[in-house]
Amino acid sequence: MAEAEEDEAMLAELFAHLEELKQEAKRHELEALLSGELDKNDAYLEVHAGSGGTEAQDWAEMLLRMYSRWAEKHKYKLSYVEETEGEVAGLKSATVKISGHNAYGWLKGESGVHRLVRVSPFDASARWHTSFASVNVYPVVDDSIHIDINPADLKMDTYRSSGAGGQHINKTESAVRITHLPTGLVVECQDERSQYKNKDKAMRVLRSRLLEMKQAEHDGEIAAKRRSMVGTGDRSERIRTYNFPESRVSDHRIGLTLYKLDSILNGSLDEVIDALALADRTAQLANEK
Repeated sequence: MAEAEEDEAMLAELFAHLEELKQEAKRHELEALLSGELDKNDAYLEVHAGSGGTEAQDWAEMLLRMYSRWAEKHKYKLSYVEETEGEVAGLKSATVKISGHNAYGWLKGESGVHRLVRVSPFDASARWHTSFASVNVYPVVDDSIHIDINPADLKMDTYRSSGAGGQHINKTESAVRITHLPTGLVVECQDERSQYKNKDKAMRVLRSRLLEMKQAEHDGEIAAKRRSMVGTGDRSERIRTYNFPESRVSDHRIGLTLYKLDSILNGSLDEVIDALALADRTAQLANEK
């Protein structure tokens, strides 16, 4: 009818709506690829600066900002569990909880080492620097999933948040650090004013990390039989390079290269995340044949 009446405004509106429907249909199609038992869960995401001092700490903060922007674009809720600022700039580490349908399913492929190549804003000689930061993603588990933790295996320390502290953390003497002695896993929570609440949150994070560790062991057994297209899952594996001079982002696991670094660092990660989900599912199906 719009064409018959030569209503250009209506046609433009209809085509725009059609494009929205196409994108929504594509998203639902990709969501069907998330077949893991815990893919639908919320996610904990940790960022840790690598060696390199201020450069690496600034890069860790850039990565956290990227994931925060991505969560915002998808209307996911982001809440801080722990944040430790760098001495000069950036972050030494941070843990956030990202809440929303399929948060873990979409983000699980982000675990690994992320490399940045750029001219350092902290170097008076304007030299090129390569910086590293690691990202760990694991599912939030609810009380329906039982993870056996022996209280005798836990060491708990309480402390005041060190350094200047970020805007998201509490400065009172209620921060909690829990060490799981058999595995060496250490989790911290600083954001609540109540020591009890911080301990409860830290225990939830620990349960999630122990579950993820068990899953990684299981996946390792599967990986021994087949080499997944999306990498080994080894947390020391360099998974992606962000190259400022070329405005390039390269995911080394699937050979994907995009020349839109600014957009990706501002949270437009879907093209990368979607490609990883498709590659992972393709590898699974190939293994089942």
